[in-house]
Formats: sequence, structure tokens, C-alpha cells
Amino acid sequence: MTSDAVMTSTVSASTVSASTVSANTGTSRTVVTGLGVVAPTGVGAGGYWRATLDGERAIGRISRFDATRYPVRLAGEVRAADPADRISPRVLVQTDRWTHLALLAAGEAAAAADLDALGKGSFDIGVTTAAGAGGCAFGQREIEALWSRGPGHVGPYQSIAWFYAASTGQISIGGGFRGPCAVLSSEAAGGLDAVALSRRAIRRGNPVQLCGGTEAPVSPYALVSQIQSGLLSESDDAASAYLPFSGSASGYVPAEGGAVLVLEELAHARERGVPALAEITGHTAAFTPQQPPHREDADGWARTSDALAFAISGALADAGIAPSEVDAVFADGMGVLNADRAEVAALRAALGARARDIPVTVPKAGIGRACSGAAALDVAAAVLALRDGRVPPTPGAVDLAHDIDLVTGAPRRKPLRHVLCLARGFGGYASALVVSGVEGA
Repeated sequence: MTSDAVMTSTVSASTVSASTVSANTGTSRTVVTGLGVVAPTGVGAGGYWRATLDGERAIGRISRFDATRYPVRLAGEVRAADPADRISPRVLVQTDRWTHLALLAAGEAAAAADLDALGKGSFDIGVTTAAGAGGCAFGQREIEALWSRGPGHVGPYQSIAWFYAASTGQISIGGGFRGPCAVLSSEAAGGLDAVALSRRAIRRGNPVQLCGGTEAPVSPYALVSQIQSGLLSESDDAASAYLPFSGSASGYVPAEGGAVLVLEELAHARERGVPALAEITGHTAAFTPQQPPHREDADGWARTSDALAFAISGALADAGIAPSEVDAVFADGMGVLNADRAEVAALRAALGARARDIPVTVPKAGIGRACSGAAALDVAAAVLALRDGRVPPTPGAVDLAHDIDLVTGAPRRKPLRHVLCLARGFGGYASALVVSGVEGA
């Protein structure tokens, strides 16, 4: 991210720094004109949305490798997609699974927005993705070859396939998108931040952006790296392994997948005759520099609520709406008691008494947390919720331990105008994004 893309400020005891990545640098409006989804519950936006409304769960035993010796043995895997069906063999061997998933999602999003009509090699189309895990499986395989067989057995693509910018590059090259490109790495908050940075690019004169994030952190090296946080569930029961805002929450499970969106300047979309599905109206990212708290560290998690509350307030201010105008919240929902308590505290700090009455949902409880891809999936679900006037349920929700209106069981029908998406990442990242209906659409 370039230095002029960041606005920083400090609040209270200087523990929180904030970046309004989507700061208003123009009068243009940014709308969503295409969605592409690859998730454990469905490949394609339609299938994913039907499963999400039904509250389906796709968490199960890890099948990609023998995980019996690991304390975490469950994950949300994408099993319905075969990248070989739609990606050339030349690209497949050069890239990791997380990039394969990104290419599938980007292809669906681009087709939905009819980007082919703009022509190959368009400088009007840019790409911004977020990545947290990167190409872990590819990197592990090549390093194993290095140590077991020698340097002559390491392929030439090791230097690029693991790199967190690989998906942005492959989407840009494959689609012929030659506009401004970027990649963000703010862990699980990255999916929201990528959308916000794309919005900024549009406001600076680039009319179309593909953005979002996918992840595939279900491999031995990736899993071990995540286990070190102490926040993953070690349950063997897929039905109870990830229960956000529950008194019996035991942590979360990792997942594959994510989403790619096409963002477009509203006047540009109307000129092309492409429908606007929703509008990105507000965003703020905040950061609290600290190590991820241990799950039992109530004070440590309480300190993280300041950053999230700041992000929420900033996003509403950027969108020009009051707390009373928020119609639903897609929560971060970590599934760790103290982390969930901190998120509720942030909602109360930013929204006041209204926080108890706003419908809150965590659709990712049915598939696991796919790092940067999880937030991108929430944005896609928020767009579809606005379209249909339905807030999807939180799968498996039981034994609620917090004073919030968590949507459970079945989707809730409700006129929606503004939806708030929240995400937090290890190391102090926090992000809030407002997705709104399009006036006159």
C-alpha cells in the first residue's frame, strides 16, 4: 500500500492506530457488480448462498493429509471444486491451491459483471487481493524436496507460488487486467481491507476492480502454524467444534475458500448496463500493536475491543450513517469466550444500547475461518442478504453467553439498508466495512 493510501490517527492511550483506507478522495460511488464464491458449503455464489440460508455445516475430518497425530483434526475443506476443470495445466503447476481457488472465484465474478465486454488488456480493470497463509502447501512440498533430495529437485515456481501476491498476479495475468494491482496482508481482517483499498482505487479514477481473498491453509505446515495461537478447537465433534458467542465455545476450526467481488464506479456500471448489487459505503481499519492474547487472557482480549470499536465508529462515519441505521451485523465471531466478549463490548461501545437489538450473524460457523477469505465471504453474503432481505443464521448456535440478538435456526426476513461486516486478525488488526443497498437500483 502506498503511503498516500493511509490516514492515521490516535485515540485514548495511543494504543490504537487507525487507517481509513477508503478515505473520501472523490465523489464517485462504488458498487458491487459481480460475485464469485468458493466455499466448503458451495462453489458458486448461488450454491453458497442457498447453503448459508439453510444453515448448512461443512466442517469435518481433515482429508488432505493424515491429521490423527495433530491436536486439531477438523476443518472446512472445499471438496466440490476441481481446479483442473477450469484452469490450464500450465498455471496449475505454477501455483498453490489458494491461488487455484482465487482464480475460480475471480472467473465467476468477472463473468457475472460481464468484464469480457471491456476487452482483454484493459487498463480500466485492477486487482486487489488479501492473503494471510499464502501458498503453504506448495512451499512445504518444495522444502521437503530440498531437504530429502537436494536443491536440484526444487522447482522454479517455489519462488513465486508461496508468495502472498501470487493470486493478485495470476488473476491479473489470466484476465488481462492491467489496471492498478495490490495485495494486503492483515491476516483475517484482510478480506475487508482489500475491498476498501479497491474502493479507494476507484475513487482515484480506476473504474473497475476485482477484489477479495481466498485461503487454503489446510496442510501440515499451515495447520501447525495456526495451532500455535492456542485458539483453535481441539474438539472431535464437528457439530460443536466452532460455536461463536456460545458459553461452550472451544475455539474455531480452519477453513479453505473465499470470495472475489467486482467493484465498479456506479456511473461506469450504469453506462455499461450492468446491475449494481450493493454499494460499499464505509470502512475503517484499526490496529492495536500486541501479541495475540491467550484464550484465557480476559484483560488482553478486552484491550482489543478498543480497536474494533474505533473501526466500527469510523466506518459508520465514513458511510454517513448513525448506529440506529445499521440493520444487521456480520460479526467476526472467533468462537473463543473472551474474544467474543471483546467483540460484544466493541459493538456496545460503538453502537450504544442499539447493539442489543441489531441482528447479528456468523455464517462462517458452518464452514470455519478461512483467514482473509472469511471476511470476503462475509461481504459476499452481506451483498446477497441486502438483495433478498434475509439475514442468514449462525449454524449450530447453542447456549448463548452474550447479550446480543444472534440469528439462529432459520434466516430472518428483514428490510435491509445498511449491513456492517467485522473482522479481526492476529497481531492487533481490526476492520469494519459498511455494505449498503443502492438507491435507485
